[in-house]
Amino acid sequence: MKVLVVGGGGREHAICWKLSQSSKVKKIYVAPGNGGIGAIAECVDIAVDNLTGLVDFALSKEIDLTVVGPELPLTMGIVDEFEGRDLKIFGPSKEASLIEGSKAFAKSFMHKHHIPTASYKIFSEHFEAIDFVKSAGYPLVLKADGLAAGKGAIICNNVEEACGVVEKIMVQKVFGAAGLKLVIEEYLEGEEVTVMAFTDGKNIVPMVSSQDHKRIYEGDKGPNTGGMGAYTPTNIVDHRLMKTIYNEILEPTISGLAAEKRTYKGVLYVGLIISRRGVKVLEYNCRFGDPETQVVLPLLKNDLAEVFIDIIDGYLNVDEIEWADKSAVGVVLASKGYPGKYETGKIIDGLDSVADENELVFHAGTKTEQGRFITSGGRVLTATSFGGNIKEAINNAYRLVDKINFEDMYYRQDIGWRAQSKVELY
Repeated sequence: MKVLVVGGGGREHAICWKLSQSSKVKKIYVAPGNGGIGAIAECVDIAVDNLTGLVDFALSKEIDLTVVGPELPLTMGIVDEFEGRDLKIFGPSKEASLIEGSKAFAKSFMHKHHIPTASYKIFSEHFEAIDFVKSAGYPLVLKADGLAAGKGAIICNNVEEACGVVEKIMVQKVFGAAGLKLVIEEYLEGEEVTVMAFTDGKNIVPMVSSQDHKRIYEGDKGPNTGGMGAYTPTNIVDHRLMKTIYNEILEPTISGLAAEKRTYKGVLYVGLIISRRGVKVLEYNCRFGDPETQVVLPLLKNDLAEVFIDIIDGYLNVDEIEWADKSAVGVVLASKGYPGKYETGKIIDGLDSVADENELVFHAGTKTEQGRFITSGGRVLTATSFGGNIKEAINNAYRLVDKINFEDMYYRQDIGWRAQSKVELY
């Protein structure tokens, strides 16, 4: 097959890397890609939101399978566009992708289908939101309704903070049209985990659980980012809890969407909070997570291209998906200043010393100039390594990080800290 992967981050690099191992794949294109992906795929200068350009390219190159990485083209309806031209594409439709595209829709959907989540209110007028936060208990979580690159959920500890966030989101429009509506929900205490699942709209196969580290600083302090690292599997999601997640969350979500004629095919990402009050949904994503994909996909034993085709054709075999029995840790290497202002164009050294089969470096914000990799984004690389247990995987991942350097490189030094702390939540 000739495959087109849409996107240009670490997640897409991991997808391309896994697809390149398939005997069924002879050529991979990626749009727009990045410097590192160019080693295994041909980068094409088409933006992810240029649906017409992507369709035209797929037709001209006779692409057999398109895989969509980021949420934006999915919520814009890229799957509908491709299917309307008889092109095979992996991902949910525009109607199904609304589960990520609108937090207000997602919360209402969960309430309707009795899926456990935090209590909430939805506001379309900023003065009504202000009135509410002035009389509410704290802490609260304020969320822009639409897509905000993982930065649209803000925890507020008092009235002053909440009023300021309402002003920024609904009046100043710091997230653009994503802030036309605001979701305000109760803050839930507990430990966050991610469960992604393959689904063909009927059959569901959960992947190994993982944990993202969204805050910029150690100990989960500071502002939210797109993700500073991840590990898998978590020690909190055992077989019993995964069964609960399947029965109370995954299955009702997929069947609920089908009942609303929003048949969901692709990867369903569920962000969960685990506490003494049980498991509840924090958020849905309509695609692979980033950086979770960079640690989860390397543990998949199956041919990823075959899995994608089975899902598109509606024949996902739940008994055939297998995972390696080991731990994986990925550490994001970022530009100083991220998630705020940062500089680019820094030369990246040390990548040629990465040769161990247990070491993988997935590129995100990189490009090549004069034969050298340089930084071109906030999150630059994800350094991923493995081990027989989480402690070994953590040590190996940071040993890999030590091989890489660029000016003003920043990374968290505590990825996986919750797994080692063994906090008892029950």
